[in-house]
Amino acid sequence: MLLSEIAACVEGARIVCGAKNMQTSENTQVRGLTADSRFCSPGDLFFCLTGGKTDSHVFAADAEAGGAAAVVTQRELELKIPQIIVPDSRGAMGLIAAAFYDHAVDKLKIVGITGTNGKTTTSYMLASILRRAGKSVAVVGTLGIYYGKKQIAPELTTPDPLFLHKMFADMVKSGVEYVLMEVSAHALFYRKDEGISYTACVFTNFTQDHLDFFGTMQKYKEAKKLLFAADKCPLAILNGDDAVGREIGGERSETDRAGGTQTIFYGLDSPSEIFAVLTSEELYGCEFMLNLSDSLCRISLPMTGKHNVYNAMAAAGTAYALGIRTEAIAGGLNEMKPVRGRLEPAGKFHGADIFVDFAHTPDGLEKSLSALKAHCKGRLICLFGCGGNRDKSKRSLMGETVARKADFSVLTSDNPRFEEPTDIIAEIERGYRRFSVHYVVVPEREKAIYYAVGLLKKGDVLLVAGKGGEDYQEIMGIKYSYNDNAVIREALSRKPSL
Repeated sequence: MLLSEIAACVEGARIVCGAKNMQTSENTQVRGLTADSRFCSPGDLFFCLTGGKTDSHVFAADAEAGGAAAVVTQRELELKIPQIIVPDSRGAMGLIAAAFYDHAVDKLKIVGITGTNGKTTTSYMLASILRRAGKSVAVVGTLGIYYGKKQIAPELTTPDPLFLHKMFADMVKSGVEYVLMEVSAHALFYRKDEGISYTACVFTNFTQDHLDFFGTMQKYKEAKKLLFAADKCPLAILNGDDAVGREIGGERSETDRAGGTQTIFYGLDSPSEIFAVLTSEELYGCEFMLNLSDSLCRISLPMTGKHNVYNAMAAAGTAYALGIRTEAIAGGLNEMKPVRGRLEPAGKFHGADIFVDFAHTPDGLEKSLSALKAHCKGRLICLFGCGGNRDKSKRSLMGETVARKADFSVLTSDNPRFEEPTDIIAEIERGYRRFSVHYVVVPEREKAIYYAVGLLKKGDVLLVAGKGGEDYQEIMGIKYSYNDNAVIREALSRKPSL
């Protein structure tokens, strides 16, 4: 791709020539894209990014030394190679990547899913529905990237634009029709989704998280709302029982009335086009009647909790708005299997039931514990911790939540990152002690699971929360191989059942 063609992708971009004349600079051929100077290859276009931990403009000379053909920058630099000066290099990156990969993204139907909790489960429910309808589906999110026979391990909830658009091009070649993509608040803030035209966007809920980055709930909310701007989201499926969901709907009402956009609400409590009536709920599943704009169907999910009914309504409402038949919607939901690390059954021991869940916010813990407590005949035991170098304000709140809901808890490590696990646990304890003293501290997570399993008696339920399907534990910047389910299986194999 020529440098002149690349510059044309970004409004306000201009080319500054290097050692060669302008004409030659404009005809410079770009063979690849990178934002990491360490891996810059001859012919690459290097992006200088601001707003992260470092200003990568300082690495432009390294990229030049690595053979970069040109750089994208927000200010003119002392370089011999051409520069494309842009107002915002992060926003430019997505637009340029889309063009570089021949706008493959425009050949796909992209469904963006955001919210504090429920993104992963909603995406997998929608994937099950679409596959039942005979559609080829890709899923991009916390659990990784899946399409066809390909599986790509997760690094971020929403990948960076250079990888994302390269992957879109491969999805097109693989025959993918729909891409169900979790869109994080960080991704929206950093404009990772520039260059994407969404077919539909889904909002699950809004509760406290990521305040280490955003600082305030208002700034976190404003980041989430970016997904639903009228110019990028023609069809919005919103949780009408959530205050932020209703706020987003109100802001879209003018364009809805003008016929430029469409907004659909789902909910259990507020008047909504998509709603459900819960008919039965047990420890391993629930049943409900689902109303899709007056089309009724009976749903039986292999997962419990009212929050999963909300996830199912979000998925079903999206599918219905996309023109999927009711029979496929019901069939896809009824064929669902538990999502990895989302209230996932992890084993039985001494007549007790064990579940693994990704819940890592006060609201997420409250919902998961409430769902299990309603069907727990013995003690509800919770094993959990909090991540290091993340929102510290939620640690005591998580302690309070678990203390109110669980009968006993094992406080342990999650991903401590660069913090001492005992310091993190001490902050959890401050909240926990306001409501209960029925807990024990076992800092090493594997030992904590062995301890918790050893406590179990008939009728008990153990929730191992925080890490879900993650296959690592991050300690002092190093990711060690670790998985809650694997440790639970090992613990059960070493303890004789009764």
